[in-house]
Amino acid sequence: MAQKQSNRGFAAMDAAKQREIASMGGKAAHQKGSAHEFTSQEARLAGQKGGQAAHRKGTAHQFDSQSAREAGRKGGQH
Repeated sequence: MAQKQSNRGFAAMDAAKQREIASMGGKAAHQKGSAHEFTSQEARLAGQKGGQAAHRKGTAHQFDSQSAREAGRKGGQH
């Protein structure tokens, strides 16, 4: 019978520590200039792709008429 391997290194860290280390890597890549910078077109396509996948899986947000009106009123506001 196969034994379950224990997590070591990065996998053994708690989620907050993993995020902290990953954040440092992202910041370093941006400072170095090697990080990918999304254009507005790329970001739009990525969001569209994620939305389509969520709808296929059935995990997309389902708006009722009230929440749809509220979202529409906000428009591009934050």
